[in-house]
Parts: sequence; structure tokens; C-alpha cells
Amino acid sequence: MKYLAVLVCLAASVSACAAGSKIEVWKLEKPDVVGGHKSEVLGAPKTMAQTGQRGLCFNGVDDGLIIPVNPIQGQGLFSIEILFRPDSDGPAEQRFLHIQDEQEKRVLIETRVADGAWSLDTFLRATDADKLTLLDRAKTSPANRWYWAALVYDGKTMSHYVQGKKELEGAVAFPPMGPGRISLGVRQNRIHWFKGCIAQVRFTPWALAPEALQR
Repeated sequence: MKYLAVLVCLAASVSACAAGSKIEVWKLEKPDVVGGHKSEVLGAPKTMAQTGQRGLCFNGVDDGLIIPVNPIQGQGLFSIEILFRPDSDGPAEQRFLHIQDEQEKRVLIETRVADGAWSLDTFLRATDADKLTLLDRAKTSPANRWYWAALVYDGKTMSHYVQGKKELEGAVAFPPMGPGRISLGVRQNRIHWFKGCIAQVRFTPWALAPEALQR
């Protein structure tokens, strides 16, 4: 595993990884414990197999998870990758990964769904002045399939990817976050519910290069 971590570090977009840092992998196998953390379960997310992959599936109405930990706390650079399967009949706007700290810094990974396809929407907010949304509704992918999406921040630039292919990027100031929590399947204020399945979330404390991303 140490050898693999070195290879990933060498493929990253920074010259070196923080000493002792490691990739944290959360496999969504049951709703009440995620990433080794006890979660607050909203509704009744179900463990199901869809097109050859198992994950937790959410109904788009009242299913979600809130986990009382910020997996990117203190990180000036980070990559968040998520393996998910959006349903074609889900709500038009869905916030399916939301990290927020006590100072209201926020990270969101979202979808926009229309006509059986979806677009990736990502968001970073440090303050009202320092925030950025990445969304291009012309970049669509068919729903009802599994995808890896990624949000990468290198200390200056935020980028997002679908299946390892960069779609958008932009400059934004985003200092390291403090203590907070993460929700999956819904925004933390319990609106914009996700309809579909999530199998895995990966948190890397450095900015991964495209060739190192899951796809």
C-alpha cells in the first residue's frame, strides 16, 4: 500500500505529498456506518446492486446520510472522487455530496438532470467573495449508469472531472476547512435530494492529476 501511495503521489499535480498523508476510501455498504463513522440516517437508503455494482441507493425524496466528520479538514489541497449512478427520473437539481465546516466553508458535488441525462455541478465557498461554481449544461452524460466524478483543488484552481476527463476549471481562494460534517444523498439543510446510488467516496489530501483519477 505504501508503494501504491508513492506512485499516486508521483502522478499527482503537486511535486510532493504531505508526509504521512493517505487516501481515505469510504465504501457505502450500509447506511448506519460510513467510513468507520456512525451516521445519522434520513429516510431508508437501501443497499442494492445496480448494473453490476453494489452501493447505497437513495429515493430522491427523503433518503440521505449525515456523517459528523469533515474528511478534508485542514487540507489546503484535496481531491474528492465519488462513484455514483444517477437515475434518469431524479429531481432536476440534486446535491448529493455536501461538506460544511463551522465557519460555513462549503464543498458541494451536484447534478442537473434533464431529458434522461445529467450535468456535473461543483461548488466551493470560502466566503461570499471567494466562491466558485463549475457547471456547463451542454456537457451531459446518460443517466442510469455508473460514473466516477471528481472535484480537485490544487491550492489555487478548482477543477472537475467525469470519468477522468476534465470538464471545467477556475481560480478560487479556498483556505483549509475546520471541523464540520458531510452529507450524502442530500444537502445538509435537507433539500435537493438525490435519486440514484452511491458506491464509494475517496478523499485524497493532494491534487490528483487526471491520469491518477478513478474512471
